[in-house]
Amino acid sequence: MKRQKRFEELEKRPIHLDGFVKEWPEEGFIAMMGPNDPKPSIKIENGVVTELDGKKRADFDLIDSYIAEYGINLDRAEEVIQMDSVKIANMLCDPNVSRQEVIDITTACTPSKLEEIISKLNFAEMIMAAQKMRPRRTPATQGHVTNIRDNPAQIAADAADAALRGFPEEETTTAIARYAPLNAIAITTGAQSARPGVLTQCSVEEAAELSLGMRGFTAYAETISVYGTEPVFTDGDDTPWSKGFLASCYASRGLKMRFTSGSGSEVMMGYAEGKSMLYLECRCILITKASGVQGLQNGGVSCIGIPGAVPSGIRSVLGENLICMMVDLECASANDQAFSHSDMRRTERMIGQFIAGTDYISSGYSSTPNYDNVFAGSNADAHDYDDYYVWERDLAVNGGLHPVQEDDIIKARNYAAKSVQAVFEDLGLPAIKDEEVEAATYADTSKDMPDRDMVADMKGAQDILDRGVTGVDIVKALNNHGFTDVANAYLNLLRQRLAGDFLQTSAIFDENWNVISAINNANDYKGPGTGYRLWEDKKEWDRIKDLPFAIDGKNAKL
Repeated sequence: MKRQKRFEELEKRPIHLDGFVKEWPEEGFIAMMGPNDPKPSIKIENGVVTELDGKKRADFDLIDSYIAEYGINLDRAEEVIQMDSVKIANMLCDPNVSRQEVIDITTACTPSKLEEIISKLNFAEMIMAAQKMRPRRTPATQGHVTNIRDNPAQIAADAADAALRGFPEEETTTAIARYAPLNAIAITTGAQSARPGVLTQCSVEEAAELSLGMRGFTAYAETISVYGTEPVFTDGDDTPWSKGFLASCYASRGLKMRFTSGSGSEVMMGYAEGKSMLYLECRCILITKASGVQGLQNGGVSCIGIPGAVPSGIRSVLGENLICMMVDLECASANDQAFSHSDMRRTERMIGQFIAGTDYISSGYSSTPNYDNVFAGSNADAHDYDDYYVWERDLAVNGGLHPVQEDDIIKARNYAAKSVQAVFEDLGLPAIKDEEVEAATYADTSKDMPDRDMVADMKGAQDILDRGVTGVDIVKALNNHGFTDVANAYLNLLRQRLAGDFLQTSAIFDENWNVISAINNANDYKGPGTGYRLWEDKKEWDRIKDLPFAIDGKNAKL
């Protein structure tokens, strides 16, 4: 067959490297309102839910039972189920209807009712709704800090780099699981050396992650996964109750935490039960609400390729972020997993959350180049920083980051690497050599770093666990070597766990250790002229406007 040349050229474009699937409801390959999704319903007798979304109590699975018991405001549930979903959708977009008025309704919804409401909104309307419904007034974003060698000096330097650019939360993980204690110490020390108050975590197996937090190596957790069908839960030896218990373990030790879910996980595991991705995600969101957790990371997350492959999938992903906000949960709106070879499509993936603003626009903007991202790459990485700053500047939108000066970054990276070098020396860990500090100061990726003795590092990581080393020992180590400012910042982070103020919904710290949350920084958007306006936040707008590579006409030589 003779080809038309334009079609031949189009097929060479990066978009053709992505995967796309026609709707296949029986296997869950449908974004929302699938033919097998139940219709909204609820019946309550003597304070007990006897029917939920068309299912009688005798037929409830674990998830139905948990949501019916803890996840829905039953006082208004029967009233709300009868309301016109189009009317509720209009309330979401209407600036004359307050956020609290909407919350009073949407927290009384069943999973199917939430899905039905979202199905009435187009993408632009979802952006309008999310702008009003996010819990915290001021948007932010979260960063990944990893490298494929698990090099502690580089992790510390990159954590400091990310802190200066504006990330209030940073997350690491490991290429080799046994490195977790060292990576946790490195990211927390590095972040506190540059900007006290940055919250850090190390994403590993749940018991290990909890242990790191209790030892004071980290300040929060995020990767506690929940699922929308019972077989996926039980396949992992979990139930909603076990996740709720785990959440209480974190809260009881003053550790911030949120659950993780996201469209596509049940399809990937082969247990979608013929339901749409958004319906199953509604169940995950209400499990999170039922567990008393302050927030949720959702929006496809690591399964984004699955909703991204079906019609209306990216719209549905923004919808699941919006539902999270509708039930008054902190929303970390994903935008983390790399999913497309097309730069246009990468932008499309992020634009809804970016324009609307969420509590964390990305729950994993890669603060390192994706070469070093052990989370399998992010939708945007360190090589996209300048593009991102220009986005913010062009649209006058606070995306959570701001430009920095090269000299400031060099100083911060060097100081962070030296700080963690001191900690390793004091704790008797394998030495971080001066050449590693120098390399980490100027490195782009781990290709720029010298080799370390990985066997010795892993033995050292196990040794500090065996010896019962805690965050207090790290504070002492920093103080012993003259890093008193970092020691005080680390100690203050531990103190905050006793106060517990950052366990509030959408809580972060500013540079002066003030908690900024949905309690004291509640979203007050009521239409034009209200809510968060970047240009009214003079300090942040001045930082975002000040591109290092913009011509300064006042000082330019003519």
